[in-house]
Amino acid sequence: MPVSNRDVRLVQVAYPQIYFACHTRHIRRASTAAQLSATDSTLLAHLDEEDAVRATALARHLGLAASTLSAAIARLVGLGYVIQQRDASDGRAVKLLLSSKGAAAMQASSVLESARVKRMLARLTLSDRKQALRGLAMLAKAARTAQGDGQ
Repeated sequence: MPVSNRDVRLVQVAYPQIYFACHTRHIRRASTAAQLSATDSTLLAHLDEEDAVRATALARHLGLAASTLSAAIARLVGLGYVIQQRDASDGRAVKLLLSSKGAAAMQASSVLESARVKRMLARLTLSDRKQALRGLAMLAKAARTAQGDGQ
């Protein structure tokens, strides 16, 4: 099904409004208790506590060299924010999971301030909130797959 310009415009209008309403000032690694830079936080934001992602896929998605990602992951593993696992189907591949400590650190250092996001979500009915979050997750998934297509 073709995508209309109106649909594109809706995303282009809605995303900046959400970002502006919930954005916090940029933080530096030394000034956070979690010791995360904006790049570290972005990396953690691409990981999940239950759905592991291959390190090579993450490096490709973020446009990083494998060695650059490896150094960052080693640091984050050392801080207890990331869990590394060997891929059961390919013992050479490494999969990454966000630890619960990493999830808390990422949330605390996100460019979207948790309290502001919470206030925004609280303005929605439970039904609308579930629908909005499902839609947001679907858009994020489409963004990840589109980026993998080189689009």
